[in-house]
Amino acid sequence: MSQTDDKLKFVEHPQSMYQTGEYLEKNPTYHVEDSPWKAGQILRMIQRHELRPRTICEVGCGAGEILKQLQGSLPADTTLFGYEISPRAFALCQERENDRLHFVCADLITQSEKFDLLLCLDVFEHVEDYLGFLRGLREKGTYKIFHIPLDLSVQWLWRRRPIMREREQAGHLHYFMKETALATLQDAGYEVLDWFYTPGAIANPRSVKAKLASLPRRLLSAINQDLVVRILGGYSLLVLAK
Repeated sequence: MSQTDDKLKFVEHPQSMYQTGEYLEKNPTYHVEDSPWKAGQILRMIQRHELRPRTICEVGCGAGEILKQLQGSLPADTTLFGYEISPRAFALCQERENDRLHFVCADLITQSEKFDLLLCLDVFEHVEDYLGFLRGLREKGTYKIFHIPLDLSVQWLWRRRPIMREREQAGHLHYFMKETALATLQDAGYEVLDWFYTPGAIANPRSVKAKLASLPRRLLSAINQDLVVRILGGYSLLVLAK
């Protein structure tokens, strides 16, 4: 299948949960509360590799708060763009737009624009044809940063309910561990340059149970982080690729 075929296939299968507003009804904040923390993880990767992007684009930007948070920590000559297919999320973006931060209600894959740095944060696990989507994005940025939830852990597979909650509430269609996440990017033609875990369950626990579980995660991660991620879960993967 050619890259053109991949693009057409993605366009022919719109993500109706986001376009109809169902996702916003289930997630009314669009995860704005997590945005400062996520922006900090992205800045960590940018600084770690001394990247100097003049243009940054986030595909599937939601309410646009991550870009807004990034703007305050980047040089004044950096211009940021957010692409979002959900009209209702796009309406939330408008509150954050300014002379250096712009939003577009469109599928980036169908557009001709290219950027120095492309952000794809907690996105492709929602997309039916995720490999076609990733191949379509590959030429849209010189560098790419992906944030990928690692839903496959021993605890979540044993309990089952957390994975189904991510499917019903967050719209996850695909589930990854570190190895399959990195292999997926490589299968889609990306060169993985760097990665690190991001401890979302420790930084942003959403319940009393999650707060209690954050303590063993924190203690054990100092001994063997890979093992904690595989057994207890609660982590995502931040990846820099070309």
